[in-house]
Amino acid sequence: MKISPELLDTFLQLGEIRKFTRKFTLLREGEVSRHAYFVESGSIRLWYNNDGADISVKFFLPGELCASMDSFYHEAPSKYELETITPCVLRVATKPEILQKMAEMPGFDDYISSVMVHCMADYQDLFVGRIGKPPADRYRALLKDDPEILNIVPLHYIASYLGITPVSLSRIRRKTQLS
Repeated sequence: MKISPELLDTFLQLGEIRKFTRKFTLLREGEVSRHAYFVESGSIRLWYNNDGADISVKFFLPGELCASMDSFYHEAPSKYELETITPCVLRVATKPEILQKMAEMPGFDDYISSVMVHCMADYQDLFVGRIGKPPADRYRALLKDDPEILNIVPLHYIASYLGITPVSLSRIRRKTQLS
């Protein structure tokens, strides 16, 4: 979820700027998420290890706030990993910094809540899409809803996000382009 222009300045006051290389692990499964990241440049993915099968759950692009929300909020071990897809410039903020800003600034806590609800809705849509839509429909929905992801995220991660193999994604893309 993109940060509103009204709150962008607030986020830019939090934490510190850090640069990360491609494929850098920000959070490992089983660790407690102690940081939230504002993506200034680059891209990140939240993914799940399903008995050795890599399942991409969400992608974060510039202008978005990212964390393993459940772990960050409940201070519980994360079920997911956060990994940079590309080299990234991130603003890294701790939970105490965010809580302090929420106490100081009216409306900031509402915005954080809306980010969490938005993420929950994305996860629900992903779940329902996986069980209720054929792969070609899931791909077309991604094209419609988040076309920029297709220019940034490698296709094998997109295939994993859609719940299909890279070969199946290639076939679907070819058929979609011919239509």
